[in-house]
Amino acid sequence: MNMYCNKQALIDAVGNVQHAASSKSSLPALEGVLLRASGNSLFLAGYDLDMGITTTIEAQVREPGATVLGARIFSDIVRRLPSDNVLIRTDEKLITTIESGQAKFTIMGISADEYPELPSVSDGAGFTVPQNIIKSMIRQTIFAVAQTDNRPVHTGIQFELGNNELRLVAIDGSRLAMRCEKVQSNEELCFVVPGKTLSEVLKLLTDEDNPISIAVGRRHIVFEIDGYAVISRLLDGEFLPYRKAIPDQSSSIIKVKTREMIDSVERASIVISDKLKSPLVCEFGDDKVSFSCTTALGSACDTLNAEIEGEQEEMGFNSRYLLEALKNTETDKIRMELSGPLSPMKLLPVLGESFLFLVLPVRLKR
Repeated sequence: MNMYCNKQALIDAVGNVQHAASSKSSLPALEGVLLRASGNSLFLAGYDLDMGITTTIEAQVREPGATVLGARIFSDIVRRLPSDNVLIRTDEKLITTIESGQAKFTIMGISADEYPELPSVSDGAGFTVPQNIIKSMIRQTIFAVAQTDNRPVHTGIQFELGNNELRLVAIDGSRLAMRCEKVQSNEELCFVVPGKTLSEVLKLLTDEDNPISIAVGRRHIVFEIDGYAVISRLLDGEFLPYRKAIPDQSSSIIKVKTREMIDSVERASIVISDKLKSPLVCEFGDDKVSFSCTTALGSACDTLNAEIEGEQEEMGFNSRYLLEALKNTETDKIRMELSGPLSPMKLLPVLGESFLFLVLPVRLKR
C-alpha cells in the first residue's frame, strides 16, 4: 500500500472509527484500525465484534493495499503530524511508514486478512430521520439506560416504529424515559439498540435537519450518518412491558420552571453524597414545591413557586435520578403528574406528550 491523503480528513476519520476498536482483545487486529486503499479513496474501520464504525476519505493511491494499525498509536501519530498532507506506505513485511513534513514514523502493522468481516444488513427494512430529531430523541432517553447487565436487553434503547411514529424507550428499573416523534415511514419495527452504540451515534450527529438512514436486519442495525456507517448488533430479550408502569390517572398536576426546579433540587441535595445517601423529600402543595434532606453531614431545604392543581403530596426521590430527568427535559417549563406517594412521578412537557419520564419514589421512613 502506498498513498497520500489530507491530514485533517485522516484525523477526523481515525478519531471517529477508533471508538469502535476494542481496548483489549484476544484478537490483536480488533485493537486496530483497518485501512484499505484503492482507486482514489481510503476506507477505514474500527470493530469490536459488537459495534463497528466505517468511513471513506479521498486519497491519492499509488499502490492499493490494506493493513491494520494499532488504533491508539496510529491516532496519536496522525494528530501530531506537522504538514497538511500524509504519506502512508506498507511493505510486504507489514512495516508501515507514516510521513508528513519532516516527521517520519515506522510502526508494525497486522495483516488485513486477520480482520473480521463486518456484518451487513442487505435484507433489512429501512427508514430515514432528520439528524436533529434523532439526536434529541437519543439524548433524552439514553440517561435512563440500565448500566448493569442483569437483564442485558435493558442496557439498550427500544425503538418502536409504526403508524408514522417513532418511539424510543429506555428503562433501568428505577426510571423510564420515552420520546416520540412523527416520521414518514410505512414500516412496523421493534428492536433494541445497545446504549454504547447510541453513545457513539450521538457523537456523529449534528443539529442540522438533513436525514440519516437506518437499516434494520434480524441481528444488526446500520446508521448512515454523513459519510460514516455505524454497524451494531441488536440486543436480544424481552423488554419490560413498560406501559403497565405508566399511571393512567393523576391526583395532582404541578407546573414549574425547569431551571428553577433544577437549581432548587441541587441546593437541597448538597448534603447528599455517595457515602451519605438519603432521599430527597419533596412536598407539593399551596402553589409551592419544597425540598428537604438530612444526612450525617447536615440538613438543607429549599422552596420554589409552582402552579398546583389537586391534592397535596409528600414524596421521596433519589436526587440524582430526579436531577437527570429534569436536565433532559430540554424545555423551559415542565408538567409533573402525581398519583400517590408510592406511584411513579410523570414528567412531561406543559403541552402534549413528546417526552415522558417516570421517576420511582423512595419510601420515606415515618
